[in-house]
Amino acid sequence: MGSGGNRDIVWIYCLVVLCLSDWSAAQISYSVSEEVDKGTVVGNLAKDLNVNVQELDTRNLNIVSGYSKKYFEANLKTGILYVSDRIDREQLCPNTIKCALNLEAILSNPMVLHRIEVVIVDINDNAPAFVEKSYSLNISESSPTGDHFLLPLAIDTDAGSNSVKTYRLSPNEYFNLDVQSEQSVSAELVLQKAVDREKQSVIHLTLTALDGGKPHTSGNLQIIVNVMDVNDNTPVFSQSLYKARVTENAPYQTSILTTTATDLDDGINSEIVYSFIERGNFNPEAFFAINPDTGEITVKGDLDYEENTAYDIRIQAKDKGTPSRSVHGKVLVEVIDVNDNIPDIIITSLMSPVKEDAEIGTVVALVTVKDKDGGNNGLTSCKIVGSVPFKLKLNYKNYYSLIVDGPLDRESASEYNVTILASDEGTPPLSSTSMITVHISDVNDNAPRFSEPVINVYVKENSPVGATIYTITAVDPDIDGNAKVTYSSLDGGSKTFPVSSVVNINSETGDIVSLQSFNFEELKTFQFKVRATDSGVPPLSSNATVNVFILDENDNSPGILAPYSEHGSVNSENIPYSAEAGYFVAKIRAVDADSGYNALLSYHISEPKGTNLFRIGTSTGEIRTKRRMSDNDVKTHPLVVLVCDNGEPSLSATVSIDVVVVESTADIQTQFRHVPIKEESFSDLNLYLLIAIVSVSVIFLLSLISLIAVKCHRTDGSFSRYSAPMITTHPDGSWSYSKSTQQYDVCFSSDTLKSDVVVFPAPFPPVDAELISINGGDTFSRTQTLPNKEKMSLSAHKV
Repeated sequence: MGSGGNRDIVWIYCLVVLCLSDWSAAQISYSVSEEVDKGTVVGNLAKDLNVNVQELDTRNLNIVSGYSKKYFEANLKTGILYVSDRIDREQLCPNTIKCALNLEAILSNPMVLHRIEVVIVDINDNAPAFVEKSYSLNISESSPTGDHFLLPLAIDTDAGSNSVKTYRLSPNEYFNLDVQSEQSVSAELVLQKAVDREKQSVIHLTLTALDGGKPHTSGNLQIIVNVMDVNDNTPVFSQSLYKARVTENAPYQTSILTTTATDLDDGINSEIVYSFIERGNFNPEAFFAINPDTGEITVKGDLDYEENTAYDIRIQAKDKGTPSRSVHGKVLVEVIDVNDNIPDIIITSLMSPVKEDAEIGTVVALVTVKDKDGGNNGLTSCKIVGSVPFKLKLNYKNYYSLIVDGPLDRESASEYNVTILASDEGTPPLSSTSMITVHISDVNDNAPRFSEPVINVYVKENSPVGATIYTITAVDPDIDGNAKVTYSSLDGGSKTFPVSSVVNINSETGDIVSLQSFNFEELKTFQFKVRATDSGVPPLSSNATVNVFILDENDNSPGILAPYSEHGSVNSENIPYSAEAGYFVAKIRAVDADSGYNALLSYHISEPKGTNLFRIGTSTGEIRTKRRMSDNDVKTHPLVVLVCDNGEPSLSATVSIDVVVVESTADIQTQFRHVPIKEESFSDLNLYLLIAIVSVSVIFLLSLISLIAVKCHRTDGSFSRYSAPMITTHPDGSWSYSKSTQQYDVCFSSDTLKSDVVVFPAPFPPVDAELISINGGDTFSRTQTLPNKEKMSLSAHKV
């Protein structure tokens, strides 16, 4: 990469520093001679920057230049700026009078930039030199005194006073030297004495070019003057200096001007031929053409104001005499600028991507606009096209910063295409656009979100252990690690019923896995919270409530309630022979631990098939006579009642009843039935009365004992949670069944001898009290002690 490319890179770096630091408008100027030794002190930076020497190291003083070599460095201990590499002014600044190196001194914490200009002082290290060692000059013997003959120019790469300042001619009797300093130093031989070819045909002269250095240096050119005969008049231009103006990009063969020279000779000696003189490295014929006969100068090549603003052309008018005589002239062609260059936009990205929480004013990129044109054609302005949360801030001349000008949200827009328009002030104006894509990086500013705050999950009872009952999902609009969600469960705070013992949540997938098989009759519903947490820093989370509802399955058969026993036991009822149609015989009552349709029971007489004496209410379970008795009917009618639930598949239970026909109602005896004591028939009424009295006494005694036990239990709490079941008889004729902290009450009316007792050995789940309607007019309720030790009781009442 050339020095120009390196210089652009350094300038861009400097612009980056300018945008990130405080700009210092002051400029420090130093000067140093070229070719000085390494280590030569240029200046005291610490003093000139008004900074303590101790701060230079801590604030990381850095010297930045735009050249391939690092010519200057700073001593952080002393604050001295010194030369670190060989400086050749002719190499750094060829063909320029002033040579200056622009440096930047950058201090950090806070970051401050100071501009430094180091002027490279030229020393006289190059001697003038001629392109050729010798130069031949033909002079007619008839040349009059005072004739001028242009001599070749010496080249000196030094500048200013060290360049060519004068010429000297070796002593001779014929010629003198006329040194001209207009535009550039040139020398002409002036004939002081007429030459005579017959006396001296060749004259040897030495031309010495001297520079202005101290001490000065010089270069020599051997001049061979050939004295020619005959043509003794030299052409003469009409002007000593021709000036012309032409626009850049002028078409080929555009006429610029016409030079004119005259020769006092006659004939062929007065015919003039015009031509260009190649001078140094510049060849005018690459851009211009001159008509050899007329002296008209026209455009031949591409003229570019940005490359050359003016052309200094040397022309020659030469006659056709023998020997020919010529004269040299000067033509200065000024190139007029036209607006033919669009602005060039250079974008240097500083921050990519930009965080979505970047503050307003954050620098995103540096924008530099350059226009090669001059004057108003090179003045530019810059703006952003469209509506984006960014704006351009002018830093210095054509240097801008692209900064954040509004809130950024990656979830709404992950990138922005920012179009920058640069226009010049030419006529007509030219413009160019450049687009920079600004990527927005994610920050963890969004918590995972559930689709709904409350999630209802329905699980069938008896589902297998380890089954996935539901998969929760939370969505995080962030990306990468900020969007990686993990799941965890939060117990509801119940110590007696920890959720972790019932379900488990896969932290990665959100699968809720059952840890046990659910039983609807023990557990109908439970609740817990789920937390979704992302992996951002810091992590964000949100909660959702999960309600798990256990769906009932038909896994419980109907249970026959007292006083009747299930199939396998003998139950009997007596009816009088005189019973009318519709006479109430008995009422079968059953209960199903399931719920809903699975607990909806129906009653049927399964045996004997097709009986025409008795019927049973399908929903009530009441057995009644269909007609009056006849003499042909048997005295004992064994009936098998089938109780079916409404589940799929249906479950059932049977009970057997022997209906005995007696002659009169007086033969019907009152009986107490209780599970699992079998009914016995006695013919003696007194025996029944005795049994009734004994039963009431026993019930009263048991009730008294139970009352004392309950009071003791409430006083000292010595009963174990898993104490044995206890049956209590109350004075009103009700029975209570207690197991552990659960209590079940069964009440029956005192005006009937057919009260039923229900005992459930299995505990009920921790749910609210519920009322279940069974078998027509009966009601059944159940309660259970909750974790807060509130007692819930189970009761059955007969209306």
